Amino acid sequence: MEGRVIAAHGRQYVVELDDGSRLPCFPRGKKSEIACGDCVDVERSSDDQGVIEAIRPRRSLLYRSNEIRQKLIAANVDQLVIVVATEPAFSDELVTRAILAAESEEIELLIVLNKCDLADKLDAARRQVAVFAALGYRVLELSARDHAEDLRPFLAGKTSVLVGQSGMGKSTLVNALAPEARAATREISQALDSGKHTTTHATLYHLNADSHLIDSPGLQEFGLGHLDRQEIEQAFREFRPFLGECRFRDCRHDREPDCALRAAVDAGKIDKSRFAAYHRIAGGQRSP
Repeated sequence: MEGRVIAAHGRQYVVELDDGSRLPCFPRGKKSEIACGDCVDVERSSDDQGVIEAIRPRRSLLYRSNEIRQKLIAANVDQLVIVVATEPAFSDELVTRAILAAESEEIELLIVLNKCDLADKLDAARRQVAVFAALGYRVLELSARDHAEDLRPFLAGKTSVLVGQSGMGKSTLVNALAPEARAATREISQALDSGKHTTTHATLYHLNADSHLIDSPGLQEFGLGHLDRQEIEQAFREFRPFLGECRFRDCRHDREPDCALRAAVDAGKIDKSRFAAYHRIAGGQRSP
């Protein structure tokens, strides 16, 4: 049987089969590299349980990693929606890292600035996201409590995944756009026999037949250990016109003479804060 993974919790998964029914499943073998959104081949092991035999080819995979392990977020997504807010404060670097992960997989990107009804905090938050808007990334301002529907047109016809730090309002958005989300979460908890405290790694909700939304737990970090230094350079979209123009092929864009990136920074063509973020992120990465 074929199906799509719509929820993950440890080594337990809920697979939605082609007929719309949902089957709790375990992976074959000890190691699991299955993500929410994966299309899989399933074999029923009992009336109410199955085994995932194989993962079908993916068109994209969003994940984070460090030197020890990797954490899969979602597979087969078209768009990453990064949710930030006027409060609590959000991390520019976490946003940058999520953008780099999306760029490396050629996933579309949208930044949602939530809680825009908090007028006294709005200007500062706008200044933070302005750096990304200046690079051509789309930014949508809204208040999830009252205007979550403003996001719906951006989700049409796509499979989107929401990511962001805790407290940014992702759950409010999901519950407004997919009112059945709470019920679906309870159903999944029951299927996994994990009770009301189940926290899935990610859960997929259907907005309509062609639009799907994957919610993921709040992030406090976004490791990019799976990308080498050259891949990170390429993921900074404003670097691309200057890559390959340095005097040295293996230029680290630090103190080397005739560095095209540093010249672009000096000329105001690359934002200084973005260049500093590149050095922080790429500093510990492996060479290609």
